[in-house]
Amino acid sequence: MNMPLRTDALYAASASTSQHRQETVLPTATELRAQFPAEQHLVRAIAGYRDQVRGILHGEDQRTLIVMGPCSIHDEQAALDYATRLKALSDQVSDRFLIVMRAYLEKPRTTVGWKGLLYDPERNGRGDLKLGLERSRKLLLALSELGLPLATEALSPFVMDYLGDLISWTAIGARTTESQIHREMVSGLPMPTGFKNGTDGGIGVATNAMKSAAHPHHHMGMSSQGAPAMISTPGNPDTHLVLRGGRGVTNYDEVSIAKAIAELEKAGVSTSVMVDCSHDNACKQAERQLEIAREVMAQKRHGNRRIKGLMLESFLEPGRQDDGASLRYGCSITDPCLGWSQTEALIRSL
Repeated sequence: MNMPLRTDALYAASASTSQHRQETVLPTATELRAQFPAEQHLVRAIAGYRDQVRGILHGEDQRTLIVMGPCSIHDEQAALDYATRLKALSDQVSDRFLIVMRAYLEKPRTTVGWKGLLYDPERNGRGDLKLGLERSRKLLLALSELGLPLATEALSPFVMDYLGDLISWTAIGARTTESQIHREMVSGLPMPTGFKNGTDGGIGVATNAMKSAAHPHHHMGMSSQGAPAMISTPGNPDTHLVLRGGRGVTNYDEVSIAKAIAELEKAGVSTSVMVDCSHDNACKQAERQLEIAREVMAQKRHGNRRIKGLMLESFLEPGRQDDGASLRYGCSITDPCLGWSQTEALIRSL
């Protein structure tokens, strides 16, 4: 016979759980946005940037979209220095390119490691999401004031409620493209979004994600006041594929891109393609991004108008370094990047 669970047993179970899990109350998205508001001129500018990205993806604007910047941001001052240089370069090549700066604040980890400025702003392993949210929003506002559109990778769906109003283009990573939660989130995002191919190099999960994200959804979420809520989304018509290679396979060559476009066409989704010149396409060798970018742009010049953009990992100094007490200014602590001199020369050559 089933016996009712005693109240004291429930209390003991709850107490046992609390000993293993700690909770720190965070500000709601509404509170953080009110504390660090986006002025109306920024709201208008970001809406304009999103429309420009849409124009490129839908073939109304013949420029090439280039999403570029640090693999991840760990030093706000270095990010602002980079952004100042990037803004000047962007203005000089704006007839050919729409440059969007990577402002990646979350880092997906295969196992463990530093999870990004948002989660561990002091990089001491203890984590401080409240401080991370504040510093991240202040940084995005400062970058936006420089006149640059911004890109990020949406890792935690909750974070977009706090920061998404400052973002012009979003990436969904290879590990999360298959996630139903991320597809539902993209369905409600107000900006164009790129789904990366799967970690195995195949694009099937990305085409399924694009189909799913284009449709309305009803899903569990959090209201802007911090209460559990059913979120109803309208569907996002501005998704596209990002080719990033996978498990020793590259997919930026002419044959691979043609095959991907054929699969997208067959699936009935957007045939706009962006090539990530880093990650598995570059075999984790930052300098290979140079030849990949030139190869892809040559394909576009030779008539492949489905190629809409490039993604580059670039910072002030080339390479990468391990995190520690003494860091080289402007050098990545995650994936290796091109240095600024290499980056500038590449963009001008393209």
